[in-house]
Amino acid sequence: MLSIKRKEAILEVIKKQDVVTIQQLIDAVGASESTIRRDLIELEKEEQLTRVHGGASLQKRRHDEPSMIEKTTRNKEEKQGIAMYAAKAVQPGSCIYLDAGSTTYEMIPYLADRDLLVVTNGIQHVQTLMEYGIETYIIGGKVKPQTGALVGTKAVESLRFYRFDYAFLGMNGVALDGYTTPDPEEANVKQTAMDNSATSFVLADHTKFDQVSFAYVQAVEQAIIITSPNTDQSKVKSLEKLTTIEVSS
Repeated sequence: MLSIKRKEAILEVIKKQDVVTIQQLIDAVGASESTIRRDLIELEKEEQLTRVHGGASLQKRRHDEPSMIEKTTRNKEEKQGIAMYAAKAVQPGSCIYLDAGSTTYEMIPYLADRDLLVVTNGIQHVQTLMEYGIETYIIGGKVKPQTGALVGTKAVESLRFYRFDYAFLGMNGVALDGYTTPDPEEANVKQTAMDNSATSFVLADHTKFDQVSFAYVQAVEQAIIITSPNTDQSKVKSLEKLTTIEVSS
């Protein structure tokens, strides 16, 4: 395989998973370890990725945000496991808020036939909630083209009229300093939903830990974190001093 094609293939693999090992790249690309390592060095110099111990991750800026299509294809099985676990916390007859995230989207099949009322700011979520026969309210606001999330002043104003038993949210960053997301407008929506919920849950796959995005949402202790066994236990333990962390099976 030509060098340029091999590098394109490497970047495509990393885009799907966020973080990959050298062995995963060897298996995917069919090149030797020395070749993969050399390509990673060159791609890092080009600011296409960041080398980490034993592998590589995407080069990210604090305000970068992947599209909904990209989010739903990354770590899909891990997100489904988190979503299934999170849905077990919901009591029948509850009023809940579902954030416009890819992991919250995976919760929807597990919420059917529970006599729930769901409020969401996710355009993609609405159609699927309807297909499962779940009573659904969508808030107002401006639609973000890349994610289908409703944000802005109107979104915040409409959310203030509701009170929730539970809020389930996604975050781009989960760190000791708090929860963060790339977009300040979306951060305001998340803040309002958490403020108006009796209990808030942040659903975070292993790639979200120790990450910090541009806009601050809330302190870590303001939500229970649900993650997967894939998350580094040292990262879990550092946050357990501040809040409850539950691990899906």
